[in-house]
Amino acid sequence: MVTEANAATEGPSGRPKYDDLLSNPTTEAQTPGHTRVTAAYEAKGDRFKLATQAFDRQYAHIYFQRLMLMKPPLLAKARQKWPGVQLANILTLPENDEVMVVGTVYKDMKLKPSILDEYVKDRGASQLVGRTKFVGADDSIILEDESARMKLRGDSLPVGQLVTGVVMAVKGVAAPGGDFQVNAFCFASMAAQAPQSSLSEDKYVALVSGLGLGDDAADPLKLSLLVDYLVGSLASNEEQTRVSKIVRVVVAGGLLKSTEGLLQATTHKQPRQQAAALAPIREVDMCLSELAGAVPVEVMPGNNDPANHSLPQQPLHRCLFPLASSFTSFNRVTNPHEFEVDGISFLGTSGQNIDDIYKYSVEENRLTLLQRVLEWGHLVPTAPDTLTCYPLSDSDPFILESAPHVFFVGNQPSYSSQIITGQSSAQGC
Repeated sequence: MVTEANAATEGPSGRPKYDDLLSNPTTEAQTPGHTRVTAAYEAKGDRFKLATQAFDRQYAHIYFQRLMLMKPPLLAKARQKWPGVQLANILTLPENDEVMVVGTVYKDMKLKPSILDEYVKDRGASQLVGRTKFVGADDSIILEDESARMKLRGDSLPVGQLVTGVVMAVKGVAAPGGDFQVNAFCFASMAAQAPQSSLSEDKYVALVSGLGLGDDAADPLKLSLLVDYLVGSLASNEEQTRVSKIVRVVVAGGLLKSTEGLLQATTHKQPRQQAAALAPIREVDMCLSELAGAVPVEVMPGNNDPANHSLPQQPLHRCLFPLASSFTSFNRVTNPHEFEVDGISFLGTSGQNIDDIYKYSVEENRLTLLQRVLEWGHLVPTAPDTLTCYPLSDSDPFILESAPHVFFVGNQPSYSSQIITGQSSAQGC
C-alpha cells in the first residue's frame, strides 16, 4: 500500500511522481481517432443573388409580380375547393352572385408605425413606446387585385393572423357600400416537395445563430466551447463519434451584437480605438477559421451584421474574414439561403421575416408563424411594406415554388422544432 506521504513523491512505476507525468501515455490511455463523415453538397440559392442593385424602380412592381406568379396555382386550388364558383375581379363584381376573388392582402392597422406620424401633433409617441406588437381590435383587411381594391368583412376572416402581402383567395358576395362579405378563404398551401433521399447512415447539419459578439455582456466561453465541440476537441469518445457525423455548419446570422463599433473604426481614430472597434469581427474570423479547418462552414448575414440591410442580403464581404477565407471549406452565402445535402433540401433565413410577421400578427408561437409562411407560399410576405427589400421589378425570389425538407430560422428567443405534414402524408417539413 502506498502511504499518503509516499504518494506525493512516488508514481505508479515507483519513480518520482513528476517523471510519470512526462512519460509517454500507455496504450490503454490512447483514444481512437475519428474521421469526419462527408456528404454531397449543392447550392440552390442563385435566385437570391442580385445581378444589379438599382433603387430607381417603384415597389408596386413587386406586389404585381407576386400576384401574377402566385395567382395560377392558388386559383387552381380555389376551383378545386369551390367547384362551380366563378372568378371575378374587384372592378366588375356582380351584386348578388357568389364569386371568388384572388388578390393581395393589405392590413389596415392604426398602431402600425409610420414616418408621417412624426408630423402629426395629436398622436404622441407614448402610444408606441415599449410595444412588441402593433395589432389592435380595430384592424381591417383590404384585398387588392390588378383592377382595384375592396374591404373584406366576415366572421370567418382571420384578421389578427393575416399580414400585409399575403396572396389569398376569398369566396363570398359583394355587400352594399363596396365591401365584400367573405364566407370562405384559402391560401396557396404548402408547395410540392421533392422526394426525400434515404441515407445509409446518420448525418447532421449544425445550425448556429446569435453569436452576438461585441457586447459587454457576451460570454466568450460559450463561443469557445461551441467551437471546441464542433471541431471534435470536447466531450467523450461517444459524443465525438456523433460530432464526426456533422457534415456542415451553417451560421444563420447574428455574428455581431451591433455594428456601431465598426462604424466608429474610421481612419481618424487612434490605432488603439480602431483595434478595440474591430476586435469583435476579428474574434469571429478566428473562430470561423478554426471551424473551417475541421468542417465545411457557411455564414449568412443577419440583421446586425455588416452587410446590406435590404433582403435578400448579399454575402458578407471577404475582407471581414481574412483568416477563414483562406479555407476552401468556408463559404459566404446570402440570406435567405437554400442548399441540398445528400438530397435533403434546406431553406432558411436569419430571422428578420419571422420577427417582422410577429409584430403584425396576434400569433405568439413562432413555430406557428413558420408554418403559416409555408401555407402562404411566400417567404417574406411583409416585404416591402414593413421589411425592407430590393425593388425587384421582374421577379419575386421569395415565392416558395417547392417546399424544403428542412425549414429553419435563426436568431429567435428560444429553440423549438416541429414536423409539418403537407397535402399528402409523404410530405413533411
